[in-house]
Amino acid sequence: MNDLEKAQSCISQVTQQEPYLTGENVVIAVLDSGIDYFLPEFRDAGGQTRILAIWDQTQQPDEAQGKLPPPGYQEGVLYTRETINEALALGRENGQRLVPVFDASGHGTAVAGVAAGTGMGVAPKADLLIIRLGNPQADSFPRTTQLMRGVNYAVNVGAALSRPVAINLSFGNTYGDHQGNSLLERFIDNAAEVGRSVIVVGSGNEGASGGHTAGVIQGTGRVVELAVGGYETGLSIQLWKHYQDVFDLLVISPGGERVQLTLSQLGEAEAVRRTLEQTQLLCYLGKPLPYNVQQEIFIDMIPTGSYLNSGVWRIELQPVLLVTGEYRMYLPGYAARSVGTRFFLPTPDMTITIPSTARRAITVGAYDAARRSYADFSGRGYVYSYSDGRADTSGGRQIIADVKPDLAAPGVNITVPTSDGGYKQVSGTSFATPFVTGAAALLMEWGIVRGNDPFLYGEKLKAYLIKGAEPLAALGAFPNPQLGWGILCVRGSLPR
Repeated sequence: MNDLEKAQSCISQVTQQEPYLTGENVVIAVLDSGIDYFLPEFRDAGGQTRILAIWDQTQQPDEAQGKLPPPGYQEGVLYTRETINEALALGRENGQRLVPVFDASGHGTAVAGVAAGTGMGVAPKADLLIIRLGNPQADSFPRTTQLMRGVNYAVNVGAALSRPVAINLSFGNTYGDHQGNSLLERFIDNAAEVGRSVIVVGSGNEGASGGHTAGVIQGTGRVVELAVGGYETGLSIQLWKHYQDVFDLLVISPGGERVQLTLSQLGEAEAVRRTLEQTQLLCYLGKPLPYNVQQEIFIDMIPTGSYLNSGVWRIELQPVLLVTGEYRMYLPGYAARSVGTRFFLPTPDMTITIPSTARRAITVGAYDAARRSYADFSGRGYVYSYSDGRADTSGGRQIIADVKPDLAAPGVNITVPTSDGGYKQVSGTSFATPFVTGAAALLMEWGIVRGNDPFLYGEKLKAYLIKGAEPLAALGAFPNPQLGWGILCVRGSLPR
């Protein structure tokens, strides 16, 4: 299964022939919606589980029943490999009473299957560490604190076992300035430096959703038009700018009502409330934080009845004092808003979701392996570059300073396991990410487990993946904001 995708990712070339990599003795930590641990994809040849432990953060500890969180943590319940094997021996119905871990959306099960499924995974002999985050309903995201504790736990498990760990994060959101400055992004950067670990994060599926626009205010100002679809029960708009730039807002509703938001006269962290038609606007002026020099203007649109006024909303950015004039605006992710709610002139670049914006994470975009083409839903990033100023035949040499995403992997029509014991095809960067997580496990096995390179983790592992990445002819020059340095090729990433 996924044979084409594995071949194009140069995975089959290192798993079905020398050096015959399997991910053995590497831990793959999947932080997601849970797992169906009864599936054969997560058992070994003897029917025993390949899961080291499951930490279900959604459950309440019960000391009387011996249901406790991992040592040093306060929330959730930890189920060990031994307990999971006891549950397997009891059969599904009785076993799930002993280990009541479920995966309502199937997302975590699918991700784990691609990364390390026994029959279909990239690294079929890696051990799995499952951390069930947040609300188990479909299309939900964990709280930041849950995610941070999950990453911390995964890194600590690897250190305690003296084994390398590849951490998979197949989710993200659009809230933040997308420049790696938030608390979560900085935490991931720090966590990536602990132990022999690597953190792999999907770039998100916002590339074609119309949820981002950006530009530079010049002259008398800039008008941004926003379509609000029908039956929208609420909407938030983030506007990020340089702190030294000052401007006011004029908001015009679909029916032509206008309200002036004189932000230049507001104090920092103050808010103003206005009503247009049947929609209430709450505008909040943020302030720089100790770890972020950017300033946020947050607009919350709240219906006075059941729904917001649908149609075209206009937001006029009126300059008061401009130094750079640069601005970036974000809507909630596509899954959290109505179809048709989008900017009229969206900007596809800088649509990678948070926390894939963390600098030390390996950020993964998606492409269509069957068509050898970019998947337009895949979150796009950036290529920061500058000229060193020294004259040469081209009039100056370009220096690449920073690139996101780092690379791309197959993310269209990927075969994944389902809770009924079958398989289905899905698309999204969520399923491109475990290809790279599994690939990282293979490289760690070659380097750390087999002793070829005991330091093959972190930024060094990222460098090897980047070096092995291959270009996609249809996109021309690399690196680029769509696929970063290219598409995954594990064989090319192994040192000769």
